[in-house]
Amino acid sequence: MATSLTRFSVSPPLLPHNIKPTPIRLFHQSRLPTPTPAGSRRRRHQFAKWCRAYKVTIEHEGEQRTLEVGEDETILGRALEEGVEVPHDCKLGVCMTCPARLLSGAVDQSEGMLSEDVIASGYALLCVSHPLSDCVIRTIPEDELLSVQLATAND
Repeated sequence: MATSLTRFSVSPPLLPHNIKPTPIRLFHQSRLPTPTPAGSRRRRHQFAKWCRAYKVTIEHEGEQRTLEVGEDETILGRALEEGVEVPHDCKLGVCMTCPARLLSGAVDQSEGMLSEDVIASGYALLCVSHPLSDCVIRTIPEDELLSVQLATAND
């Protein structure tokens, strides 16, 4: 039997004599479902039916890893969860320490700070990249991206 308390949404003395108060049921804390941690597999499994996942292959330091990344996840976030040590710092698309070259596929990185010319050239920031299809990505040195970004800024 569930333990519950009854409270009134409006105190009875303020109601007209012909209206009954609407009871609100408050359940005991032990009867409420327990929340799952944000990064737990159980939570991801619950939402997997609503979010599409793509295969993202990351080439980093001579190794290839294929990850399943949901369209609601960033590639960097998923890579770090899977133990891929990709360079990163701010995770906001500002510092440019997680650059990569998009070899195939498509990503949405509209939250990042790269110019449209650089994005069109196939560069991406992993911290703000959400997959739109299966992708192959190669991490690159930060200097390479900065030189391209500065060259297009001067044009």
